[in-house]
Parts: sequence; structure tokens; C-alpha cells
Amino acid sequence: MTVLTVENLTYKRNLKTILTGLNLTLDGNQIVGLLGANGAGKTTLMRLIAGAATSYHGTIAIGDQTKPAERKAIVSFSEQVSGVNDSRKLGQIAQFYNHVYPDFDMDTFKNLAADLSLDENQRFNQLSKGNHQKFVVAIALSRQAKLYLLDEPFNGIDSMSRKKIVASIIQWKPETATILISDHHVADIANILDAVAVVKDQTVVDQKKADEIRENGQSIEDYYEGFYAEGESDND
Repeated sequence: MTVLTVENLTYKRNLKTILTGLNLTLDGNQIVGLLGANGAGKTTLMRLIAGAATSYHGTIAIGDQTKPAERKAIVSFSEQVSGVNDSRKLGQIAQFYNHVYPDFDMDTFKNLAADLSLDENQRFNQLSKGNHQKFVVAIALSRQAKLYLLDEPFNGIDSMSRKKIVASIIQWKPETATILISDHHVADIANILDAVAVVKDQTVVDQKKADEIRENGQSIEDYYEGFYAEGESDND
């Protein structure tokens, strides 16, 4: 079953082209790596998929939902935590999301928080970088969504925090859901990927099943780095 279809997507911001002619298709029950250099447009693509950015050309559909407001209701995007009152306690923020999103599951959040060693009584603005990222992932995975978008969940955190987040992703992903993880440090997620999509030159230059890459004798990291051997993108 196809979860996400992006066709001929073009997006400009401040007269600058960020993405152009981009196509991407994701099936259900997968963990997919959205790979690309810093600034390649991965976050912009996720914001467009989630309905957080608009005024694009092309088609974006999650299932049969194409309107941004409709997509926003059925996709869980890690960026949704940005903009919260950072003086509030983690448990209070979770209660807020429980009120806003009908598909938010407080029991799932409490179990995830326990697994990730998060203190619900700690204030958001007191979190270490690692615990901040853990909380973002916990909030995202506590929704019962068809599609999860995790934008650089391992950025700037220690190895132990990365391992805990990876374990939680594997344990708490709903069976039929798909998780799209953007990353530019491929080693962090290579072992859990079912497929990859590489973003370069304002578009998806290749999309392939992880097993196909491995069967060809390549690591996911070598496959990805081959696209950037001659330099990296400088788009936003």
C-alpha cells in the first residue's frame, strides 16, 4: 500500500528554488532514510509533506489526502514540538498534544518517556541536547499516524542517546506505518533502513530498497556518499 506520493514537486522561497521536479513514493510498513548533505532540502521537503509549508507546485498525497490541513492531521512531524512554551514540564507539553491531536496516545508517551529515561517533571528548557532529541521523538511516536517524519533526530547528540532513540523507533513504530528519517550521518541509521531516497541538486536523485544496495556489495553509507563524491549541495 502506498502511503506517500510526491509528484513533480517544485518549491521556491524568497525567489530561490529549493526543490524542483521532485518525485518520491513511500510504501507502508517501512523505515526510509531521506539522505542528503546539510542544506540539500530535506527539512523543506518534510515541511511540505507535513503541510507546514505551502505555495508549492506539484502534488503531495498521504493516502488520498492532498490538502495541507488534511495531511497535517494524519502525519506526525518531529518539528511539531518547535514553538512550545519551553518553560513547561514535559508531562504538561504531552498533555497539550494529547488535547490537540485525537491520535495522540498518553500511555504510549509515558512508556516511551520511561524507555528513554525522560523525567516528565523536568522543564523543556532544562533538557540536555540528547534529552531534547529524545523528547521530540517520544512526542512524534506517541501519535498513531500513517506517516512519521523525523528530521535529523540524532543531530549533535551522544552515541548512547542515538542508540536509545533507534531502539525506540524499532519498538514503537506501528506495524503498518512508515517512518521517514532525514539524516546526513548515514551510519546512525543504516542498519534499520528498509529503503533510502537521496536528495541532491534540489531533487530526489535516486530511491532504492536497502536490500538491493546490500546485495550489490555496497554499504548504505558508501552508496549515499557516491552521490556526493564531487561536492555537496548548498541549497537551504
